[in-house]
Amino acid sequence: MRHDVIVIGGSYAGMAATLQLVRARRSVLVIDAGEQRNRFASHSHGFLGQDGVPPGEIAANARRQLEAYPTLSWLEGRAEAVTGQVDEFTVTTSDGLSHQGRRILVATGVADQLPAVEGLAERWGKAVFHCPYCHGYELGQGRIGVVATGPMSIHQAELLTDWGDVTLLVNGAVELSQEARSTLERRAVTIEEAPIGRIEGTADVVTADGRLLRFAGLFTATRTSPSSSLAEAIGCVLEETPMGVQVRTDSENKTSVTGIFACGDVARAPHSVSLAVGSGAMAGAQVHRSLLWPETIALV
Repeated sequence: MRHDVIVIGGSYAGMAATLQLVRARRSVLVIDAGEQRNRFASHSHGFLGQDGVPPGEIAANARRQLEAYPTLSWLEGRAEAVTGQVDEFTVTTSDGLSHQGRRILVATGVADQLPAVEGLAERWGKAVFHCPYCHGYELGQGRIGVVATGPMSIHQAELLTDWGDVTLLVNGAVELSQEARSTLERRAVTIEEAPIGRIEGTADVVTADGRLLRFAGLFTATRTSPSSSLAEAIGCVLEETPMGVQVRTDSENKTSVTGIFACGDVARAPHSVSLAVGSGAMAGAQVHRSLLWPETIALV
């Protein structure tokens, strides 16, 4: 069958968009590889009505609600390629099957490039985070370390001062101008110049010169990129942001390819569950409008 919309990515943004579309009685196929970005976190915070709920529980409940709509189809698998044009797209999945759709919505999310610090990856989502609004409160105003990755880390260190006593672990990743140092000092941010040797315990940093710095939690500004190359492969223009690479969209969630839309972390920054859901809900409405008024679908 030919679906009205194929949604690639069934996490928060993709499901929020799908809800708008199935409530408009449009046929939607969701293709999801089951790799939510926040799958490493034990609890999700900052999402109204779901504060403190495990991410998997939020996603499972959302999917159950979607499955009450008869025009939904859900495929657990990976989209490998998108070909065709508006009203005649084909998505090929990892099982070798092909699926037809009039519109494509890319909601694949992003992948995080973590700093190469021993012990950091194992603590990602547990004691090392990127969003203070999602994880800062639970640190109880304790000591917070910011593992620098670039200029954005200076801003991150300033921001985190509302959540605890902050130390910026420069780790050779950023050059601090005198102005930046003065700003950090005014915010009472401690600047630690020694390279990081490793992270151990919950969130304890061992410096290269052998000192142990204990923290309630660590933050780092990861660089992100689309978790799938599908959008780029079919010709969607990508753009650089201070946080990494994303798919370029306009105010109606259209990409540079007619008939292909994008939403959530893959198409906007900053990133959080709440913002992804909002982006997805708007994208779902915009995709529906393009089906109802196809003459408006092309970029102007």
